[in-house]
Amino acid sequence: MEEVRAYPVHLVAGGISWSGLNKVVCALRFFDGVTLRRSDLPERIPHAKEPRKLPVVPSAQEVVRFLEAVPNLKSRVALTTAYAAGLRVSEVASLKIANIDSGRMVIRVEQGKGGKSLPRCRPGIAMS
Repeated sequence: MEEVRAYPVHLVAGGISWSGLNKVVCALRFFDGVTLRRSDLPERIPHAKEPRKLPVVPSAQEVVRFLEAVPNLKSRVALTTAYAAGLRVSEVASLKIANIDSGRMVIRVEQGKGGKSLPRCRPGIAMS
């Protein structure tokens, strides 16, 4: 059993990817649990959890340069709206003019993630 538990550690030392490691762990669990019919061993072979990395956030100047490089005005407006309001692609694609309240600086997002309809505002603007 110790050899089976030591094998994933050996693979990590060799530089295997997290997804590759989990495939090996699943194969070992299947082999022990189904093929060898050992019910106690598979639980002792833990899955590897990939460490979360912080996303790379572009600077304000990089965002401006990116948006200025978009030649199509319609695409630039869609990208600017998505970035400024933190919208997903599907949310921007489903926006209608009636969803924009310029007086209050609010965009109403209908059928967002999870089917929710929520108002979104420009950063720094308090919603009433």
